[in-house]
Amino acid sequence: MPDNNIPPKMPPVGPILKNYNWDATTFFEKLTAKNRLAQENGFVSHRVSGLEGFEECLHDMQECTAFIAISDIAQGYTELNNTPHTRRVKTVFFAMRHAIDDMTARQECMDIMREIFRQFMSVLIQEKVRVMKEHIYLDPRITFVEMPQFFFSGCACAHFQVATDVYTDLRYNFDEWTEDILYDKIFSPEYSDEFK
Repeated sequence: MPDNNIPPKMPPVGPILKNYNWDATTFFEKLTAKNRLAQENGFVSHRVSGLEGFEECLHDMQECTAFIAISDIAQGYTELNNTPHTRRVKTVFFAMRHAIDDMTARQECMDIMREIFRQFMSVLIQEKVRVMKEHIYLDPRITFVEMPQFFFSGCACAHFQVATDVYTDLRYNFDEWTEDILYDKIFSPEYSDEFK
């Protein structure tokens, strides 16, 4: 059974290999602004930097009762193999205020956020096909996590993560270096003596 984490085939050598990134931040900002359910419930979009930025946004939550915060940073890794690619994981946070200790209201907020997430995914599945033409591969497994009630009192919170794989051009280019530093030179006795 194929591994969904590995893109199916290598794109042709050429300009397409130049690092191309999917602008997830702008994409989810647009979804927030255009989604009827989000707008009916007062959701606005914010840009944050990770979980710490999201927590700061929660503490400043005075001008709105609900928001979707898109992290402008990504975690990931570059895989060094015959078809090198870079994985980036983007995080999107949900927050919706409710009366403190009102578990019924909290559940209603969670239901709304789950439905907005579902509607977002109905667009993302189309976006997945579009960006594949640019040799960007969205992992079909989207994790959605509901945060416990004690995370922030009087506010229902959740987040989901989208992982993308993009081929990375790791062809050695002499012009990027001040001198030739390939493997055989780095590990030759004469070259190594220069660093003693």
